[in-house]
Amino acid sequence: MSQPLLTLDFLDTPAAPAATADHQPAQDVRVSPATRTGRQRKLYIESYGCQMNFSDSEIVSSILFEEGFDTTEQLSDADLVLLNTCSIREKAEQTVRMRLSQINSHKKRNPGLLVGVLGCMAERLKSKFLEEEKLVDLVVGPDAYRDLPNLIREVDGGQKAVNVLLSRDETYADITPVRLNSNGITAFVSIMRGCDNMCSFCVVPFTRGRERSRDAHSIVQECRDLVAQGYKEVTLLGQNVDSYKWTSEDGQEFVNFAQLLERVALISPELRVRFSTSHPKDITDEVLYTMGKYENICKYIHLPAQSGNSRVLKLMNRTYDRPWYEERVQAIRRILGDDCAISTDMISGFCSETEEEHQETLTLIDFVQYDMGYNFFYSERPGTLAARKLADDVPLEVKKRRLQEVIDRQQLHARARYARMVGRVHRVLVEGRSKRSEEQLSGRNSQNQVVIFPKGTAQKGDYVNVLVTSTTGAALLGEIV
Repeated sequence: MSQPLLTLDFLDTPAAPAATADHQPAQDVRVSPATRTGRQRKLYIESYGCQMNFSDSEIVSSILFEEGFDTTEQLSDADLVLLNTCSIREKAEQTVRMRLSQINSHKKRNPGLLVGVLGCMAERLKSKFLEEEKLVDLVVGPDAYRDLPNLIREVDGGQKAVNVLLSRDETYADITPVRLNSNGITAFVSIMRGCDNMCSFCVVPFTRGRERSRDAHSIVQECRDLVAQGYKEVTLLGQNVDSYKWTSEDGQEFVNFAQLLERVALISPELRVRFSTSHPKDITDEVLYTMGKYENICKYIHLPAQSGNSRVLKLMNRTYDRPWYEERVQAIRRILGDDCAISTDMISGFCSETEEEHQETLTLIDFVQYDMGYNFFYSERPGTLAARKLADDVPLEVKKRRLQEVIDRQQLHARARYARMVGRVHRVLVEGRSKRSEEQLSGRNSQNQVVIFPKGTAQKGDYVNVLVTSTTGAALLGEIV
């Protein structure tokens, strides 16, 4: 999935919280496309939130495919409707509740329709969905997808069903995802699940459980299989990929993230490798040198700062301070050069943030000169340390004003970063037709910037060299050379 190019602006949605943690928000809603293999029952699945949710929906579809379910793009054709949900932002929860109300109106006309909620909201709001609001028939947490066939049989038998138990070892490593959310060129590969970072604003450790890494051999094999199927790019996914660590059962083999990156990069020089997300406390020089060693590892790092002030970072329990973050940015520039793209998350108006501390966030943006940003104002999430221990005491109008200043500063640098790419030749992986015109194609360069150009004889899945001649500020425009 292509990420937003400059900033995500939630200034006009008062309920939208800032608590994104290190999990990049995907603001679109994805409906899994139809498989049409003639199976007896039809599954309609919508995915909300981060890339991990889209990846999980592919795992769910694979599990239910074996149980006799095809997927459908039409709600009216479905026997089972699943919403794969996100709890990072209150706005996301409101959207899902509204969607469930719409689906239940449809269910009144089709009483046999089964409705379920998956993912982070399922774990957090199970009793409300099942008992109080009576919106769904089944609720399934992120670690219980293998139990879906049994839960569906319970519902078929007239019972409500729920399983939101968290696991210390579930990684779904042996399940081959049905690539529903893919364009046939790029694919997500989950390398780990859960999160051990207890950031005070973030609900993810409570909804996705403790951190565990997937068997390195299964990851490499999945990537090999994708190459054999014609895929040209993989994105390695985890809440904190830099803390990936796997040890074989006999203790003879240990693989960290830098070593995993190298193993995947070595599969084929024609396979592009991306990853998300990095935590500033964990990203190592070893990872950076590995990125520099292999041309097919993309030169783009999502490195969420959250704030530019050390006191606020301590309140957030980020476990690093501003000097540490700046040193990591300097390491990226030193090892990978100034062309390596860096993006961030920033939270405006966190508990007790002063005007001077807000100004430090602006100066950090100036220091790094981010290529992309995901920027929000803070509102508390129930159950988090911040909600329990800290006062949400920055007035809403101040949060909004600070957020706008962050957005304006970020956009200034992003436009400059795009402008400096003009006049250069970029290797672009063609992902498909541009939304602008049937005669134009679109793809991304190593820095994750969208490049649009006349199609000529190029096809989806080709690598092409594009001379960039101009920029819109959100995309690069050019011609194949």
